[in-house]
Amino acid sequence: MKKHLLPLLVALVVLPGLANASCYASYKAKRDNPLKLHFGVAEVSASQCTKQAAAKALAPRLEKEGWHLLSIVAMIPEEKLGEVKADAGDYFLRY
Repeated sequence: MKKHLLPLLVALVVLPGLANASCYASYKAKRDNPLKLHFGVAEVSASQCTKQAAAKALAPRLEKEGWHLLSIVAMIPEEKLGEVKADAGDYFLRY
């Protein structure tokens, strides 16, 4: 019985972390009057880790702040976030 308990405990600890795993999307957005553009990086859930799903998740967040999502540029693996942080500037993980 004890042999079966350990894998169960490991699964209970590990699986919630996997369910909350994140994904990152780089995007372009704009504001009108006057025209402003920005490039940013946003975190989305693992279930939204495609360009289409990320766009659906991110567009409302940006709209709340007066920005219109133009496009999802790329899905970025966590280990590559450092490479785009400088490019995103103030918009790195802001939305």
